[in-house]
Amino acid sequence: MQGWRASMEDSHAALPDLDPSTSFFGVYDGHGGKVVAKFCAKYLHQQVLKHEAYSTGNIETSVQKAFIRMDDMMRGQRGWRELSVLGDRINKFTGVIEGLIWSPRGGEGSHQVDDWAFEEGPHSDFTGPTSGCTACVAIIRNNQLIVANAGDSRCVISRKGEAYNLSRDHKPGLEIERERILKAGGFIHSGRVNGSLNLTRAIGDMEFKQNKFLSAEKQIVTANPDVNTVELCDDDDFMVLACDGIWDCMSSQQLVDFIHEQLSSESKLSTICERVFDRCLAPSTATGEGCDNMTMILVQFKKPIQPSAAAAAAAEPDLDDKLKTAAAAGGGGGNESNSS
Repeated sequence: MQGWRASMEDSHAALPDLDPSTSFFGVYDGHGGKVVAKFCAKYLHQQVLKHEAYSTGNIETSVQKAFIRMDDMMRGQRGWRELSVLGDRINKFTGVIEGLIWSPRGGEGSHQVDDWAFEEGPHSDFTGPTSGCTACVAIIRNNQLIVANAGDSRCVISRKGEAYNLSRDHKPGLEIERERILKAGGFIHSGRVNGSLNLTRAIGDMEFKQNKFLSAEKQIVTANPDVNTVELCDDDDFMVLACDGIWDCMSSQQLVDFIHEQLSSESKLSTICERVFDRCLAPSTATGEGCDNMTMILVQFKKPIQPSAAAAAAAEPDLDDKLKTAAAAGGGGGNESNSS
């Protein structure tokens, strides 16, 4: 839902069949424009598939590398061209989308997505977009749920009606984030990174990633995600991925309670998402809360989930501990100010 905002800067990807045994869901909350969120919705899941770690079953590494890869792919002539097309940047003199003028020699040639060859052109030295987006991604394979997050969008699972955060909101108040920012030469003013950005990890936002002596993971703002893996079981009801437009209005437990209430009389998940948006949407722009773009993916788990034989014996206490740890790290609900 666009809501009160002048434009819609969120994007998402929902692929129940990323491959025959894997599902992919991602929410991307843009700030400063929509292009980076649209770029991630188009390419991030493809990069997860293409990384060599994915073929060996190491989804955690492949998704972590895909987040970092987004920043690399948005640089240079090719990155500029892709972002121009996604941003519909029309040249007012020619009426042509600028990015289409500089196409690679010989057309596209190869249709392989990872054929991200260097392109000559007037924007070869483009350092990447100044706008950015959060990325909260959940990948399900068999009984495993892998969650990767950069920014303040959030993934929550309902287990026996109780909300557990599977991601942590990356805000300037977190000590681990503050340490990295200061070490990289940044500062925090009025709860914002360098006085402007009120989240500490994001894809894009290249002005915060200019330190040539530091790796991508150690920049003032980094795209490097926290990755959390849990084993699903019969007690798991559903999972929610949503941007801060939702979490600024409802805590994780409030949202889980609301969805359970709705599920008792409504089976269509998209209708329940709409009701959540309507519940969060402010009646006017006077308060500030409930005025953001809102994006939410609701994933209901089929019953029963059969745990693997090896995990069955030990899964219960371990997973409860892991979920509690994740919930403690994530915090309850957000009354933080809007980031997008």
